Amino acid sequence: MDLKELYQDLILDHGKKPRNFGKCNSANHDAKGHNPLCGDNIHVYLNLDNNKKVKDISFEGSGCAISVASSSIMTEIVKGKSEKESRELLNSFFKMIKEGDEIKKVGLTEDEHIKFSSLAGVGRFPMRVKCATLSWHTLRAALDNEKKPINSEIID
Repeated sequence: MDLKELYQDLILDHGKKPRNFGKCNSANHDAKGHNPLCGDNIHVYLNLDNNKKVKDISFEGSGCAISVASSSIMTEIVKGKSEKESRELLNSFFKMIKEGDEIKKVGLTEDEHIKFSSLAGVGRFPMRVKCATLSWHTLRAALDNEKKPINSEIID
């Protein structure tokens, strides 16, 4: 199995069996996002502890396979990270998707790096970029405790 097949299998698996789906207990931050082009709706819940570490994160919603897979992968990677690390991952993710930059392994396990990198190919499909980035923009809004829903049509 080559790397491309592995990435496709990862995305399909997360799209069909999303991890961290449902509202997490004791969420103290949350945000909603919507992609009107594709019909994706996402609600990200997270629990930041007193040290600003993501103690728990989950999501609810519906959408295309890319949107669900990206949300699932995001929750697995961000869980346990500090707020600062989470924001760095957000920036790296957007750069990877929009500019095709290779993600560095800094702060990621090998497994997390593979999952993160599996979403890189989405950047080649402009109609799918907003599907893949919606949950990440929604995570940023949750970290900022922003209550206005995210609309993928007004974010770049």
